[in-house]
Amino acid sequence: MRDRERERENERTRARERTRANERERERERTRERENEQERENERERENERERENERERERTSERERERARERERERERENERENERENERTRTRTSERENERTRERARERTSKRENERERTNEREHEREREQENENERERERENENERENERTRTSERENERTRTSERENERTRENERERERARERTSKRENERERTKERERTNERENERERTRERENERTSERERTRERERERTRERERTNERERENERERERERERENER
Repeated sequence: MRDRERERENERTRARERTRANERERERERTRERENEQERENERERENERERENERERERTSERERERARERERERERENERENERENERTRTRTSERENERTRERARERTSKRENERERTNEREHEREREQENENERERERENENERENERTRTSERENERTRTSERENERTRENERERERARERTSKRENERERTKERERTNERENERERTRERENERTSERERTRERERERTRERERTNERERENERERERERERENER
């Protein structure tokens, strides 16, 4: 009866322990869910930040494009001014030629020389302008290449960040799995220890019961021995009583004999 009551109590204890273990597991699951939700929120925030950064980058790109357009417009205006200046110069030259035709005729050679010099000067100016334009074009190309390189770098950084994020997530998943495995091992160890403890308790109880049985058996043996001893004592007492009775009988017999003799 006590064994059954103890077993029921142990079963209730195990049920309570399982209930607490299940509650702890549910709490850990809720904790993991909160952590995952926080990580998703962080990822959304990072994605929003990347989107804002992309928007700012697009705005900077648009601003640079507008600046280049303004620079081209200013360059066209300067070119128009230079062309107007050259046209004005030609107009003044033609006017001067008409006004000084006779003078130019007399000084044609000198004028020709000066004109040739101006032509060479203009050619050099044009050459410098073309070289400057080419240099500007190369500068713009370098800027574009730098911009493309920066964009590739940012893309690579974002990809690396996503890779690191994925690796951290995978590591957290593996760590959570290892933690669950360690928790299962600890639970299994505790359960095995409880089972060994209960087995030791049952073994001790059986040993105690055997000891009590031996004690009762010894007590019964002792009681039987005492009973036999009392029985022997009663037998000896009866024998002594019988012996006294016989002695009395012999004494009475002798008394009768003496009486008869008298």
